[in-house]
Amino acid sequence: MVEVRELSEEKEPEKSQENLEAQEGERAKEEPKRVTITEEEYQQLKEECKLWQERALRYAAEVENLKKSFKREKEEFSKYALEQLFKELLPSIDNLERALEAAEKSQDPKGLIEGVALTLKGLLNAMEKFGLSQFETALGEPFNPHHHEALHVEETEEHPEGTVVRVYQKGYRLHDRIIRPALVAVAKNKKQDEGKE
Repeated sequence: MVEVRELSEEKEPEKSQENLEAQEGERAKEEPKRVTITEEEYQQLKEECKLWQERALRYAAEVENLKKSFKREKEEFSKYALEQLFKELLPSIDNLERALEAAEKSQDPKGLIEGVALTLKGLLNAMEKFGLSQFETALGEPFNPHHHEALHVEETEEHPEGTVVRVYQKGYRLHDRIIRPALVAVAKNKKQDEGKE
């Protein structure tokens, strides 16, 4: 091994005995140590090296197979994640279909109303099993932009300004997150000078 050094114009530091010993120590560290082994030991080490190489390849293949397996499972889970929810909703769909058939044959609207009400109740119960719930908005309660969406403003003297005067759609919450705010009308006080024109 040949070492090439650039020459600089600076003076070389004086070589002391300590510097020479330190340089020799560094060279000794850089040079690999040679070990003599028998042919039998060499073959044994070669076989061991081959064994570890095969194991490493096998483990790499197993890791790759695990990655593929996890990917397949994730795709399958995403594809069928809502299966249980839909199984819970199917009876409600069946009941609505039966209600429509009964409405065509019967002249009794009371029975139809009861059937649809029961179906709605079953549908809401099925949704609650998965964490979806309705939340009620009372008339006169203060408008909350996190729970309500204002469809329009109504001038009124019956309710204080900034409160809910009408609910068009109920709001829904999934666990602790609002997924659909209630659609409401918000009160606004009538202007004082309206009749003075």
